[in-house]
Amino acid sequence: EEDKLHSVGLTSEARVNELEDLIRQGEHERRKMHNIIQELRGNVRVFARIRPFLPGEKNTDSITPLGETSLRLSKPNNPEREYKFSFDRVFAPNEGQDAVFGEVSEFVQSALDGYNVCLFSYGQTGSGKTYTMQGTGSGQMGLIPRSIEQIGQYKSTLEADGWNYSIHVTFLEIYNESIRDLLRESDEVFVKHEIKIGDDGNRTVTNLTVKQLDPNDKNAVSSVLQLAARRRSVASTDMNAVSSRSHSVFTLNLTAKHEERNQIIRGKINLVDLAGSERLDRSGVEGKHAKE
Repeated sequence: EEDKLHSVGLTSEARVNELEDLIRQGEHERRKMHNIIQELRGNVRVFARIRPFLPGEKNTDSITPLGETSLRLSKPNNPEREYKFSFDRVFAPNEGQDAVFGEVSEFVQSALDGYNVCLFSYGQTGSGKTYTMQGTGSGQMGLIPRSIEQIGQYKSTLEADGWNYSIHVTFLEIYNESIRDLLRESDEVFVKHEIKIGDDGNRTVTNLTVKQLDPNDKNAVSSVLQLAARRRSVASTDMNAVSSRSHSVFTLNLTAKHEERNQIIRGKINLVDLAGSERLDRSGVEGKHAKE
């Protein structure tokens, strides 16, 4: 009877190992197919997000979404002249933060699978770039906190399978051709930062504060984002009461290690909020802000 139970135990253990191998093979195929799909859809994609018009703004019919991939612009003084533009995706004014992230979350998955990813937010002052990237404290999370949240969910899954997962983040701004560390402990900005190219060809920024972050620790995530927001260079213009005057770059370096399988996965995602682009006669800025 003991021999029979021992045999059954060995058979069950072998079956478990077989199923675990199938799961690992399936995960490998998933990563491979996900990357192929991204390449087929295009490694470079351009999305357009239409900000809702605010009370008091004129010419509310000057821009019209024509579907999920195109929009129409018209001149207020000559509405018969129309211009149509096509994009990989167009977000209408009534589409929220969740819809935007739903479209770009696959890029976050690519970073989790070991690829380097970069997302840019570009537009004139007041168009909602920083809102899209960082969101607000009223539950409208932007791409950065939503990306961290997705990474946290994936981290829990990996760790249950024996992986050791770590995340290190940096946050910098480029203001008037100089680099500033947005996660620095001191208010002083005298530390010099330079872009260096290593022997392996990788580019790094010197003297940046690097923080290890647990994506499932909401307080720690909120603390990092709030610190960077306080350090960011802003000013009031005729187009926006709080206008970002610099380019900001939030970088997540992802590393997953599995000691038993001797495997390492490294990925990186850069989330870039570019400074507002506008004409001086519209923004009404002067002096140093005109230089920006």
